Amino acid sequence: MIHEVDEALRQLLAETGLPERGIDVVFDAPTRDFAARRNAPTVSVYLYGLREDTGRRQAGAVAEYDADGLVTGHRPAPRWFELAYLVTAWTNRPQDEHRLLAEVLQCLTATDTLPARLLTGTLAELGLTVGLDIAGRDTGLPSVSDVWSSLGGELRPSVDLRVLAPLPGGRSPAGPPVTEGLVLHAGDITNAGGTTTVGDTANAGDTTAPAGPPPADGPGRRLRYQGAGDPGPDGFAAPRERGLPPGRRARGRAR
Repeated sequence: MIHEVDEALRQLLAETGLPERGIDVVFDAPTRDFAARRNAPTVSVYLYGLREDTGRRQAGAVAEYDADGLVTGHRPAPRWFELAYLVTAWTNRPQDEHRLLAEVLQCLTATDTLPARLLTGTLAELGLTVGLDIAGRDTGLPSVSDVWSSLGGELRPSVDLRVLAPLPGGRSPAGPPVTEGLVLHAGDITNAGGTTTVGDTANAGDTTAPAGPPPADGPGRRLRYQGAGDPGPDGFAAPRERGLPPGRRARGRAR
């Protein structure tokens, strides 16, 4: 998810025409070594913090469907994370840096979300909104001044950008749909001691039956589904006639 947010931010800034003007967009830490080795005007988008927004955490799972409407798997509800970026501009003159940083700020404040056309990978698959915000509140992440102190550089004008993005959970595949009822096979099995036992095996659809005595000859007995074949559009949940126990009568009928 993090690299997908990086790519979306890169494309968003590129739409302002920065690459065409020879301005690089990088994700390097703005250290002194970075400042010494750059050889072109640069916009640095440095990820310095990551925290979960626990207020958005949800329980349960979300079903995934194929083109025919069948369930193919399940995923837990996505968890939301706040990514903190330190955005700085680097040129040879302070006036040019301020002008470039103002242009970047205009781009980032023009929308509250990353456009859907820029989302890739899991962000595109989830189809959820990825929010953008210029930090104006304390969310428990390091302050900008602390970040600059950790980097060992001098404090520079910067934009504290926050991105709120979902992280999908691991996918659990669903088993194949059941297309046949439960079938019971019974037969006599003679043990080595001469005693006779009745062995039962059962299977349902493509489910593997547990280990046991081999099935007896014959088609077996289909439990509760007489003459079962194609279940039809209602499947095996369709209503069916059931006999009443002895001594019971249906409501409204004579005993």
